[in-house]
Amino acid sequence: MHTILSLLIGPPLPTQRLAGERLNKIRALAAFSPDALSSIAYANQEIFLGLAVAGAAGLAYSLPIGLVIVGILAAVALSYAQTLPAYPGGGGSYAVARDNLGQGIGLLAASCLLIDYVLTAAVSLTAGVAAIASAFPALWPYRIELALTFLVLITLANLRGLRESGTLMAIPVYLFLVSYLAMLAVGLIKALLSSPGSFSATAPAATESLTTWLVLHALAAGCTALTGIEAISNGVPVFRPPEAKNAARTLVVMALLMGTLFLGSIGLTQYFAVVAGPDETILSALVRRVLGTNVLYVIVQTATLLILVVAANTSFAGFPRLASILAQDGYAPRQLSFLGDRLVFSNGMLLLAGLAGVLILAFNGDSHALIPLFAVGVFLAFTLSQAGMVVHWLRVRGPAWKLKAAINGIGALATTMTLGVVLISKFTEGAWLVVLLIPLLLLAFHTVKEHYREVARELTLHNAVPEATMPLRSPRVVLPISGVHRGVVEALRYARSISDRVTAVYVEINPGDADRIRQQWEKWGQGVPLVVVPSPYRSIVGPLLEYLDRLDAESGDGQPASILLPEFVPARWWQFLLHNQTAWLLKLALLYRRRRFGKVRAIIDIPWYLRE
Repeated sequence: MHTILSLLIGPPLPTQRLAGERLNKIRALAAFSPDALSSIAYANQEIFLGLAVAGAAGLAYSLPIGLVIVGILAAVALSYAQTLPAYPGGGGSYAVARDNLGQGIGLLAASCLLIDYVLTAAVSLTAGVAAIASAFPALWPYRIELALTFLVLITLANLRGLRESGTLMAIPVYLFLVSYLAMLAVGLIKALLSSPGSFSATAPAATESLTTWLVLHALAAGCTALTGIEAISNGVPVFRPPEAKNAARTLVVMALLMGTLFLGSIGLTQYFAVVAGPDETILSALVRRVLGTNVLYVIVQTATLLILVVAANTSFAGFPRLASILAQDGYAPRQLSFLGDRLVFSNGMLLLAGLAGVLILAFNGDSHALIPLFAVGVFLAFTLSQAGMVVHWLRVRGPAWKLKAAINGIGALATTMTLGVVLISKFTEGAWLVVLLIPLLLLAFHTVKEHYREVARELTLHNAVPEATMPLRSPRVVLPISGVHRGVVEALRYARSISDRVTAVYVEINPGDADRIRQQWEKWGQGVPLVVVPSPYRSIVGPLLEYLDRLDAESGDGQPASILLPEFVPARWWQFLLHNQTAWLLKLALLYRRRRFGKVRAIIDIPWYLRE
């Protein structure tokens, strides 16, 4: 098993390699930008679908909506550029809101981001499958299988480590940038050499009237293009020094590229009056219009698929790191804070992959069905982060603090207004589910925190008085046996080495079996008494527990008997299926059984390893 794992994700790395696993700006852009860059695929699609129901009149609003979204993008990117040097330890919205607005608001931001990261992974993969299926329609029936396959591949790539995943992600990211920017350049040249098209000739017949509400609804759908901006602020520590400066430069480049791709694609779509068919995305239709149906079209669509697949990498970079910060603060399971063999938060990655896989299955691999859940959490996190930064500048002041506070204030206002539009327009389409999940996550955070507090209270030695040294008496040891074999004899030898008060117990399921066990025990029992407990209902665990309670009560020493469990361990994992797991069931029953006489019952496991 260890060999297979090493083959898939690579051999373990020493902790000293952690500094060397950090990313330069080229790899960091590849690791953190795919979500932001590829979001044009589903954002443009949602704008098109939202406006197409109003026919030509609705589609004419594509470019104005695009300009509004780019304006919001600029405000958010500028605001986060100020967050990076102020919070170089990462954590993004959670750290900012926690430090400036209180722990409760910080947890609210964290819950929003965790939900958003899971949705990002699911939406990116399903949208990527839709992109390639537009070029090869025969793939449409297999979109769920393809999305899950890509999810497994991206998970394995990230489990291999930061540097390897950054290098691997660089190929599709830069392939997408080169091919898509080239396509936009060709489209711009063709636009300069030709007359604009008209939606009146290409748009489908209107099924709804053009209203302000319909335009706002399309704007809310298109705002999914802004997902991914947060990721860099969560991952500042993985940049090479100077971390904050390198992260800020990467953020600026990412925002500029994102704005160029989004405005360029939506501008050409409106100029050429491009309309997509029922089994095609709007970006596929645009590429077909600009480049034609040829090998260049296939290259661009393949690049779109690849970047949408690796767009899930943004979630794999952000989700595990945020989960580790929550775990360090005691609000998530401690396992999420541990670095794996490859110096990444592998437990968080596996959790993310599992949740994303559930979403893909639950929504039948349809990105359009997932989109309504998408933007609520991210814009609430944006708002809390920017509001927190305003409080930060008011508190710490410093050079040009008024200007910085104003920039973050404008960002908070823009994202608050967008959040209102998104929440209202998408509530009945699925956003209500996110509104329900957020308080459930908050409840889970507080439950975990309270558990850890209770554990600390019970385990602390503060104010405890050391017990006086007293003579120790050997414990009473009970040795349950299912028969007489080498494993039992070895366990009996160990029991006699720690105590002179050992009792073997055999639970008789079938009447008459005890006679044979007694005969064997006389030869191999080393003088230790054997007690036979009848079990008329063929249960082992229940009668044994009743015997232990009875023995403890009769002993009168106030000390529960220790249990010594002999068990044999098969040589191969599948051989466990061929044996009764009685010892495991006994351990489970004893482990969760409350203390006797206010004291702990010791459970000692004696394994006997089989060779074949």
